[in-house]
Amino acid sequence: MTSARDLAELVRLPAALTVPGDTLAGAAAAGWPGGARTALLPAASACLYWAGMALNDYADRDLDAVERPERPIPSGRVSPRLALGVGVVLTAAGLGLAAAVSRRHLAVAAALASTVWAYDLLAKPTVLGPVVMAANRGLDVALGAAGNVRPALPAALTLTAHTVAVTALSRGEVTGTSPAVARAALATTAVAAAAAALPAPRTAPRTGPRTGPRTGSRTTAALGGAPLSRVAAAGLAATYAWTVGRAQLDAARRPDAPTVRRATGVGIRGMIPLQSALTARAGALPAAAAVLAVGPLARLATRRLSPT
Repeated sequence: MTSARDLAELVRLPAALTVPGDTLAGAAAAGWPGGARTALLPAASACLYWAGMALNDYADRDLDAVERPERPIPSGRVSPRLALGVGVVLTAAGLGLAAAVSRRHLAVAAALASTVWAYDLLAKPTVLGPVVMAANRGLDVALGAAGNVRPALPAALTLTAHTVAVTALSRGEVTGTSPAVARAALATTAVAAAAAALPAPRTAPRTGPRTGPRTGSRTTAALGGAPLSRVAAAGLAATYAWTVGRAQLDAARRPDAPTVRRATGVGIRGMIPLQSALTARAGALPAAAAVLAVGPLARLATRRLSPT
């Protein structure tokens, strides 16, 4: 019998805690185009992320039988048919939640779901794998900004670059990697941290209905240059660079499988301070604090279930 823990392991339940910050960073940069319904988007992202994890194990079941026999499918705890069904149901749930926000959000969610399926079933074993995986994160940020995507492009590109680096490094979780790959990931982390620390350009207030948190007559997206937001963004970006960079530096010095696996896990969790920095950069300090608060939960959860 398949247990709830088996399903939680299949979808890498704790790893989804790194997802909500994507849509919040995008929404903050874009002036909260989803309004109050933005609260549904982190749940939509989590469903699509979990779907991707289930599909990943479904597609890799033969390889995992050799390299990761402890995983739910090769160990016999979850059948391939059930894993595929979980992927389908979670994809539908993610699309349904996005549709409840708006048709524009549904359109972006559909594009995101397409890249999730394409990565797991087609692109993962190819050289395009890290790029397609990174596109998932970029589209996740765009999901929060649907209807006003342009201001969110810097945040989307920053998280995309981080994801390319972590995904490329993760390919050495079983056999180890090369120092060059680890050094490239470290360099990418430095660039992403710098991008998150830079002041956001001021954006004009939205002229439509009030769609998000405001200070006075301006949306929080217009406050990216506020001193407190800039200090918070710089501090969070430094935290991201320190935690992720140290693990990647260790991998560059000792690129064996256990060290790479640890650096990959740190890189996944490191998305949280990076997302928080990007959200603070847009002037949305309460949202940035909410994103950052997920970090301790993610660390606690990963002690019980592996995020990779």
